[in-house]
Amino acid sequence: MESKVRVRFAPSPTGPLHIGGVRTALYNYLFAKKHGGTFILRIEDTDQTRYVANAEQYIINALEWCNIPFDEGPTKEGNFGPYRQSERKDLYKKYADELIKNGWAYYAFDTAEQLDAHRKDHEENGKTFIYNWHNREKGRLVNSLVLNEEEVQKRINSGEKFVVRFKTPQDDSLVLEDKIRGKITIDTNTLDDKILFKSDGMPTYHLANIVDDHLMEISHVIRGEEWLPSLPLHYLLYKAFGWKTPSFAHLPLILKPVGKGKLSKRDGDKIGFPVFPLEYTNTKTQEVSRGYKEDGYFADAFINMLAFLGWNPGTEQELFSLEELVQEFNLERVSKSGAKFNPDKTKWFQQQYMQQKSNEFLTDLYLPILEEKGIKSSKEFVQKVIAAVKERAVFVTDFWELSSFFFEAPKEFDAKASKKNWKEGTTELMQELISVLESIEDFSSENTETKIKEWIVSKEIGFGKVMQPLRLSLVGALKGPHLFDIIAMIGKTETISRIKKAIATL
Repeated sequence: MESKVRVRFAPSPTGPLHIGGVRTALYNYLFAKKHGGTFILRIEDTDQTRYVANAEQYIINALEWCNIPFDEGPTKEGNFGPYRQSERKDLYKKYADELIKNGWAYYAFDTAEQLDAHRKDHEENGKTFIYNWHNREKGRLVNSLVLNEEEVQKRINSGEKFVVRFKTPQDDSLVLEDKIRGKITIDTNTLDDKILFKSDGMPTYHLANIVDDHLMEISHVIRGEEWLPSLPLHYLLYKAFGWKTPSFAHLPLILKPVGKGKLSKRDGDKIGFPVFPLEYTNTKTQEVSRGYKEDGYFADAFINMLAFLGWNPGTEQELFSLEELVQEFNLERVSKSGAKFNPDKTKWFQQQYMQQKSNEFLTDLYLPILEEKGIKSSKEFVQKVIAAVKERAVFVTDFWELSSFFFEAPKEFDAKASKKNWKEGTTELMQELISVLESIEDFSSENTETKIKEWIVSKEIGFGKVMQPLRLSLVGALKGPHLFDIIAMIGKTETISRIKKAIATL
């Protein structure tokens, strides 16, 4: 890299952070860390009409949970702040004035009603109204390109509302470079003159974005595909100011699991999965949206899943720690085409990470769940339980269903399994089994299994005639880990007690 890598994630605080936004933040973070650079959070809150009070803190909390913290930003002031655009608004007018002075921008006094009339007139003639070189100097539109300087100043001094528009060059061909999409050629005659400064005295995204990226010395702009149509204007703005253009990379969309189009909250609600990293409560409607954290996902599993939505390492490896992602990530392997979201694959990542977590770590998460259910157990015992059942678990909340029988006797027995496996003669076999169990002194899993299997063989009966009713007695259903591990863990007294309860019930 020629100069120090500085990248930014620049969300608008208009609501919860969509996983598409988290992925943009992640790719910026990975790129920065790979090149020993700086990852910046900038809050783009120039659109005050859509501002949501708790959204900024949500964004910060989400990045912290994902373990992709920013180096500079709100609450982490660096040398390029402030990091909220609303606190930088006095900066932008100077740059808008500079563009006007240099002939790259102009004042436009057209009212909304006048512009609507122009659009309708064009539509009636089968045309599309575009505010650009076609019409900006023909006298029908009211701007500083057709008004003399005295008239312009008079209108401004009188308090008449105006906007500042960019003067897009005519008959020019732009050759743009994108790190993911390669060369893009644009005919400037197809572009409209975008508004850079609004009538409320605030800059639009386009002006504020370019000024801030320049002043914050951003080296690479890595952002979503939805900003690709803005790329020609942004290139032209850098040219107009005489500034060095950063490298651009536009990330592919995250697509719906079913059908076409961008993944939305509605898709998650319909199919049953979150589209936000953390749970979010709308302060106006009090509507609560699900989050991956609250749904029980591990942050590292969530991040690993997100990394693969649009990027691949070029190998068969799918499980990467954050440090490994930093090492392997490159923009050249980011896809141009959209990445289809797969809820089942997301659960697969979660399950893989479940297997990697230590039993001690998982015990700390499971103990509060047991305490809520009134179960008191030693940490050592719970670790053994987790070791026995975690390969079947996706979430920590699955542990109770998978292991409740280790902590309490079954309250009921599966009706279908009971009918099929508790037959004539089963009660007598179970009573005889109790006698066998009472005679066993070494109640380890291995020894108990050996003794009971020897007894079954001596009776010349099928193993299923004993094993299935025994599992039903201890678990309440035909599920669970190795049967003799359960017996060893709950102990002789409890094992015999449960068999007696099954005999009395079934």
